[in-house]
Amino acid sequence: MTTSLFSVGIGVGTHNSKGEWLEVFYPSPLISPSAEVSKVLVDTLAFSGGNHAIGLDAARMIALSEALKSVDAELAQTCATLSSSTQPLVATLLSNDEAPASVPEVYLKLHLLSHRLVKPHTIKLDGMFGVLPNVAWTNQGAIAIDELTERQLEARLQGGVLEVMSVDKFPKMANYVVPGGVRVAHTARVRLGAYLGEGTTIMHEGFVNFNAGTEGPGMVEGRISAGVMLGAGSDLGGGASTMGTLSGGNNVIISLGKECLVGANAGVGIPLGDRCTVEAGLYITAGSIVAMLDDKGAAVKNVKARELAGQSDLLFRRNSKTGAIEALTNKSAIELNEALHAHN
Repeated sequence: MTTSLFSVGIGVGTHNSKGEWLEVFYPSPLISPSAEVSKVLVDTLAFSGGNHAIGLDAARMIALSEALKSVDAELAQTCATLSSSTQPLVATLLSNDEAPASVPEVYLKLHLLSHRLVKPHTIKLDGMFGVLPNVAWTNQGAIAIDELTERQLEARLQGGVLEVMSVDKFPKMANYVVPGGVRVAHTARVRLGAYLGEGTTIMHEGFVNFNAGTEGPGMVEGRISAGVMLGAGSDLGGGASTMGTLSGGNNVIISLGKECLVGANAGVGIPLGDRCTVEAGLYITAGSIVAMLDDKGAAVKNVKARELAGQSDLLFRRNSKTGAIEALTNKSAIELNEALHAHN
């Protein structure tokens, strides 16, 4: 068989009492590993192809470390370190980018996103919600929901308290990876699987879902919903919202281009081009009626907002007298007219 692999993750995770995976931490996930590394992994683990999570004990992890020394010293060291673990170990090998069928596969793909090895919408995550278990994320790690009460009682009997930070299918990103050059004021508000480009700042009320994020640099004080991507230099104001593929956007991928500004408590339900502004408090949905203004501020025609999707240099505002949503441009009148004519 071919030794080429799509992705590889060697890590340590948590089982429930039945031996089922709850989560996996991959210190150094790989995308498109070299043929040499792939061959060592395939041969040492007797991998026969497909996408599989292979449970390892300390002896097999040490053997893998020795085999990798001549082709990837860093990965070999990772394996050597992992071999001392008292927690379950796993090697997840993906021959191709298919919908994940196991918890280790899902976690590998979420790691690829947060490590910036792939960008949102470039890998398949279909069906992941059905694969991931709901987990209690605690100060003692991941705990299965049906085992939580027992663990809470155990902690009390020992004079302590088991703190439950969240109950969710996704953990917070910072417990798995902190990409370089970012600031995250409240780490619980950024899920594993978020993509944060260098120069990104997530303020306390900012939120970033999985398979979504920022090119960076940028300031996020609002919500980046699942599937949404902000271009370089774009800012999301306090309380601002983006309509995700799971919250009304459906098959339309909502994105902001470069150097956009969505004001406080505003929102967008259409893709924006570059250098667009949505004034504070204004929510634009695909079906919103927008009055297009010429260079003198006169209304030229009405369009649905979806007809403006992806266009650059637009300012969206609400007329304080009539309540109508208006769009104008900072470009010259000639360029404005060209944009208007495009919708005849």
